[in-house]
Amino acid sequence: MWLLTVIGLVWALLALPVIAGDFEDGRQFAASRDYPRAVASFKKAAEQGNVDAQFNLGVMYARGQGVAQDEQQAVTWYRMAAEQGDVPAQAILGFMYLQGRGVPQDERQAVSWYLKAAEKDHAEAQYSLGVMYAKGQGVAQDERQAVSWYLKAAEKEHPGAQFNLGVMYAKGRGVVQDEQQAAMWYRKAAEQGDVPAQAILGFMYLKGQGVTQDDRQAVSWYLKAAERGHPWAQYNLGVIYAKGREVAQDEQQAVMWYRKAAEQGYTDAQYNLGVMYARGRGVAQDEQQAVVWYRKAAEQGDADAQYNLGIRYADGKGVTQDYIEAHMWFSLAAAAGEERAIKNRAMVEEKMTRAQIVEAQQRASAWLKTESK
Repeated sequence: MWLLTVIGLVWALLALPVIAGDFEDGRQFAASRDYPRAVASFKKAAEQGNVDAQFNLGVMYARGQGVAQDEQQAVTWYRMAAEQGDVPAQAILGFMYLQGRGVPQDERQAVSWYLKAAEKDHAEAQYSLGVMYAKGQGVAQDERQAVSWYLKAAEKEHPGAQFNLGVMYAKGRGVVQDEQQAAMWYRKAAEQGDVPAQAILGFMYLKGQGVTQDDRQAVSWYLKAAERGHPWAQYNLGVIYAKGREVAQDEQQAVMWYRKAAEQGYTDAQYNLGVMYARGRGVAQDEQQAVVWYRKAAEQGDADAQYNLGIRYADGKGVTQDYIEAHMWFSLAAAAGEERAIKNRAMVEEKMTRAQIVEAQQRASAWLKTESK
């Protein structure tokens, strides 16, 4: 997972020492939210070569503060500052070229400006340069270089770089595979609140990968990520509650976490929620709700959900009995490797006319063609 984020400056005005003249006036106007007068003062100072005024003027054009938002003008002022060696301006200019904001997109130019800032120890630029080497954007792909730049940013406590360094060690990309090193970097990112790192750390504790297996630690890290909306963590927490691993078994809690993940489109959670409704586990049994969630998972290609949806159409459970729909879903499940669906499809065919079978086959074929696009 590559976390190429917006420049860490978040377009914020710099907190700068007091400087006399137009720049200081602009800074005071900006602090009091009198942005039009701040722009006028910064512009006077910027035209006289004040690098900080040039940078702040770029910020104000980018944000539309005191002027109409104009990213081309923002780039003009960032460039002036960057060419005078201003490191944050160099980093932002790299971002603008990468995204094609205010300038035509140009990955080579992005690399060039990121490199200038990265060589001056700008952590966000180092991280972004690592991403570009990892992906081969604007440079020849070079995972060792990616690791080198991630490491520089990670040592400055950049959570995205720490996470990506964890990925590189986990997969052995650019470095010798080392799950302990992966876990160490994931932990550093997780302790800074990086949600994907928290979720992965939960998984590593659950499986004992790179760390001593510890269900309690797994629950703790999954919970941190789940509470911040990470669907994979929510799903896994649901599984833990359903099985009662280092928590009291609680199927209502399992349903709650499955639902949170399912509502975000997480397929496995949608299927499991369907199972819970079908069996009345943690919720009142409700075949119609089971069908709702099986369908959501089935439409995302889940073979088990497709098979169970076929069963419900064949038996008329939670839906009006419909052999054509049952046949279609059994065919889709069979195509995805669900062997039970083949037998059930044959049983349904015994109750269908030849025309109905042809229609079911056509529906399945059309569905597969749509999904393959």
